[in-house]
Amino acid sequence: MSNKELLDSIKKLREMTGVGLKDCKIALDETKGDLEKSIEFLRKKGIAKASKKMSRTASEGLALVKAKDGKIALIEINSETDFVAKNDDFINFVKELSELNNEKNSNIDELNKSKMKSGTTVEETLVALIAKIGEKITIGKTKTISNSTTTNYKYLHTVVKDNLAKLAVVVSLETKENSDIVKNFGKQLSMHIAASNPLALESSLIDKSIIDKEQELVTEELKNSGKSEDIAKKISLGKMNKFKEENSLLTQAWVMEPKKKVQDVLKELAINDLKIKEFSRIKIGE
Repeated sequence: MSNKELLDSIKKLREMTGVGLKDCKIALDETKGDLEKSIEFLRKKGIAKASKKMSRTASEGLALVKAKDGKIALIEINSETDFVAKNDDFINFVKELSELNNEKNSNIDELNKSKMKSGTTVEETLVALIAKIGEKITIGKTKTISNSTTTNYKYLHTVVKDNLAKLAVVVSLETKENSDIVKNFGKQLSMHIAASNPLALESSLIDKSIIDKEQELVTEELKNSGKSEDIAKKISLGKMNKFKEENSLLTQAWVMEPKKKVQDVLKELAINDLKIKEFSRIKIGE
């Protein structure tokens, strides 16, 4: 193979794989100029590179909300640095993945097996992207809300580019009314959720493991306080009730008017069939 043919092959292989020039040349040397075998070689090498990076912490990244076909889907893609989160290859991957996430209803197993526009699966594309960029990249939280009787609202905070943000919220309201009052409440509620980070709609829906952990911390705190057992129990009960109240959406203080609770604001709207059905919040690095 002449130098010109080698350079042409390196350029072509780079265009096909997105891998650096040096690695492309090594692959072509190893496979005696066979492009198909070079792609296979790089894919294997990419997997090796990716596996070394998976032990690192990926606490940066982007969140994206995609509304389509009566559904609204939220997905988080993590990277190690904010610099990579602004990389065009990373951004394009997040955008395309968001489309697929909406289609697959946030089923991670199905999402990983899905084919992207390049013809490779999400899993394969992710491995190649890790090898190319040189950082750990992971698919984080996902959520799809699909209900024909609800209207969905979103809120994005710290938008990086094209609806890609560092904090994203989706909330679903159920009502037959389609007034500006409902729309305004939906927008404000999304902002409230972004700021207040509720764990669940109501206290009975907070994950038991979270309640148990908080109870353990409260018990440990009171153990060495010198309080009698009866008083300690009352204090513990009070602390746990406060924890549940502050972390349940309906009983949280309304961000726009803290003297009121969210359930009070909902009641004041006087729309009998208006209900908060579900919500999801993703904050990068949290």
